[in-house]
Amino acid sequence: MVNSSHEAMHRVFQYHPELFSRVSEVLGIGFAPPTSVTPLPTDLTETRPIERRVDTLLRIDSEDGESFVLAIEAQGKKDPAKPASWAYYVSYLHTKYQLPPMLLVVCQDRATAEWAARPIPIGPRKWPVLTLLPLVAGPHNMPVITNPAEARKDLALATLAAITHAKNPDIGAILKAVSTVLRDTPRNLADPVIELIAQGMGKHPAAEIWRKLVAVDLSFYKSPLSEELRDEGRVEGRVEGRAEDIVLVLEQRGIEVTDEARERITGCDDAEILRQWLIRAITASSTEEIFEIE
Repeated sequence: MVNSSHEAMHRVFQYHPELFSRVSEVLGIGFAPPTSVTPLPTDLTETRPIERRVDTLLRIDSEDGESFVLAIEAQGKKDPAKPASWAYYVSYLHTKYQLPPMLLVVCQDRATAEWAARPIPIGPRKWPVLTLLPLVAGPHNMPVITNPAEARKDLALATLAAITHAKNPDIGAILKAVSTVLRDTPRNLADPVIELIAQGMGKHPAAEIWRKLVAVDLSFYKSPLSEELRDEGRVEGRVEGRAEDIVLVLEQRGIEVTDEARERITGCDDAEILRQWLIRAITASSTEEIFEIE
């Protein structure tokens, strides 16, 4: 029950809002006197549903007897709105689970990782009431694992390291180390790694490197994703082969293939268009004829 002393301790500021400046001075902080004061609603209940989802949430009970709630966020770019969301997550989790909350942010971009790792003070400049300090994993601090023996020691860490280093110039060697280890890894452990790395490479050029490694090094795995990756590799291989056939037919017939024409042919990734060009290459009197629109 709310009693009179509880009421008095805060309502005095309703009557005398400038009092906060003087109290802060007594406490050694010294907020400047207000120039204006606007009363706000005190009811903090949400009046409409607001969806707030953390990427991954885990309760951790550690060997040393400590328990905490771990929120994990994947962050692809700087987002000025995120710190407020993270602060909300941490406060909410602390209230709901009555356990210490922990926030881990995972990034593939160094600039984003360094941005996310900054302490985030929440409150007035003179006395932040909260300071959010995420733990950040990214290309700036994750190990570059190119040795299969090292990857084998901790396959989970090697998987995350590969994902965070998707833009690293050595990504080919990093992925090769993982695929080498997966050759003799039980399927129930290897399949999730294959899928996670494929997803983690996204649209980066490294995605093509991983497809080829899965198609060659891990050809014995039959997971849906590994089959999909191999199918993509086979399609790409057929496209490249058909482009080479067009150039070969033209050259064998004594028709000059200019650098511009060669680039157009080998740069095309549409199998049907290449098929039409190949048919025309058999009878065309010049390279330009195969490109003509009927």
